[in-house]
Amino acid sequence: MRKTVRLNGVSVKAYAGTTGVLLAMNVTPKKRAGLLGFALERRQGASPKEWLMGMLNFPGVPHQPGALVPTNVAPVQKFRWSDYRVYADTEYEYTVHPVYGAWDKPVVKNGPAVTVKTSGIRAGEHRVSFNRAAAASQAFSRKFSDVEDQLTAALKAKQPPPPLPPDALAWLTRDVLGQIVDFIGRAVDGTWALDIAIYEYELPRIVQAVEAAHGRGVQVRVVYHAKPGDDQTTQNEHNLAGLPDAIKRPRVTSKICHHKFIVLSQLAGGARQPQAVLCGSTNFTENGVYRQANVVHVVERADVARQYLDLFEVLFRGDNPAATRKYITANNPFGDPRPLFAGFSPRSGGADLQAFIREIQAARRDVLFCTAFNLHDDLEKALLGKPHDPILRYGLQNQRSAITGYHADRTAEFTAAAMLSEGLEGWLKESTKGQRGNILIHTKLIVVDFTSDAPVVISGSHNLSQSASEGNDENYLILRGDTDVADSYGCELMRL
Repeated sequence: MRKTVRLNGVSVKAYAGTTGVLLAMNVTPKKRAGLLGFALERRQGASPKEWLMGMLNFPGVPHQPGALVPTNVAPVQKFRWSDYRVYADTEYEYTVHPVYGAWDKPVVKNGPAVTVKTSGIRAGEHRVSFNRAAAASQAFSRKFSDVEDQLTAALKAKQPPPPLPPDALAWLTRDVLGQIVDFIGRAVDGTWALDIAIYEYELPRIVQAVEAAHGRGVQVRVVYHAKPGDDQTTQNEHNLAGLPDAIKRPRVTSKICHHKFIVLSQLAGGARQPQAVLCGSTNFTENGVYRQANVVHVVERADVARQYLDLFEVLFRGDNPAATRKYITANNPFGDPRPLFAGFSPRSGGADLQAFIREIQAARRDVLFCTAFNLHDDLEKALLGKPHDPILRYGLQNQRSAITGYHADRTAEFTAAAMLSEGLEGWLKESTKGQRGNILIHTKLIVVDFTSDAPVVISGSHNLSQSASEGNDENYLILRGDTDVADSYGCELMRL
């Protein structure tokens, strides 16, 4: 949801996603003289108003590094600010006050108030959920300082990390685990079916939810990543032992079966009638659900669920990768742009990568992206753009590449370190204590023209690489013109 309000020469446009609200401010020329910044006030529902907080104060003002200070005392001196202490499907009012006067005696003037509602995760055609991705989060370290101390002690002693307590796990997953388990729970009896294609099948809560569904008569089938001698295959087979062999299929490829989707169907005359699909980037693991940045996207459309189910049937009957590639190339073509396109790989000729590149190169205002692994060279060049181009670009990558930082203006290039060996003033050292592996960003996301009325969102399991296009089993969504979905993804990307 997005809305614009103006008052006394100040305008504010609010973008409300699932995990944050982004405020964009502007001031008319006549109101700019003497402007110190903005004081930001928030009200949640009928609760009292509160000042949003920042971490910077004016020079010379006594201030403890890292301490929060209200924005009516130290106004925001920028034209963009975000609130990430929000909940899904909740109404918030923000008042943006211009601040004038002397730095030591700020005068807060009346400004515009805008009311928006964050996106819901329990109803609607699209439900988009994100975890907090707190493997390197200062918010986690502050909120659970005792847990952080225990993880640090275990690391120094070269011992396994202690299990995280339930309150920490609930905070880390936010809505992701609940979305997956609730989706499985919608299949209540033998008149329902669940078809699951998964790369990493490990987390006990999800394993138990699937077994419980099978136990109450739900028609469950699973296709899982499998390779001889592969550790992940061993894990998958162990965790699938509670299901009969007849409803399981190992997917053996030269690459990986990288899917993370579930199709929910009702049965009519023994035939599956697909209702919805759960997809995204989240593996069914502790890392995927709690620690890595990930997304779960539920689409409540029978036609989209049908496309996923049709692909599942190809995988379940055991077609080899070459036959699957031929099927996808023939039955999942890129044609005229449509509001929602569900795409799959492997495919021949890299048509998916070329489609992604065309969307990026068609940007008129901005490009936001969040990526995990090595990108296809031409796609990486498209994201980076050309020097001095007019496109606003903000990007975040899990590992070093040609894109080593971000800047609103490509005339000023720089390299940004992802991890620092020590903390910076008021900031805690980032770490991966307690995590298996070093992946912090696992979301694969591109938003083109986020600030326009015709944004494009690309999201899914696809790593935007040549392997993802030609070798892996992958899926993704391309959504055009849906500002609500774009707001959910765009606000989350800015949070990260």
